[in-house]
Amino acid sequence: MSRPSLRDLTPVELQKQLQEARQEVFNLRLQRASGKLQNPARVVATRRTIARLLTALRERTPAGGRA
Repeated sequence: MSRPSLRDLTPVELQKQLQEARQEVFNLRLQRASGKLQNPARVVATRRTIARLLTALRERTPAGGRA
């Protein structure tokens, strides 16, 4: 997902995509542990997607999400 399209999403949509990406990383880690992971690069790509989603969410909160 590209940065401009992340900026167009609502915080609720970003949270939903974040939840899905975290679930995907969990599933990929299980596949890696059982030796059935076809594409190890997907783990890294999904983790980077999570970082992008978290960044987009933090950009929308005052003071960068800090209390």
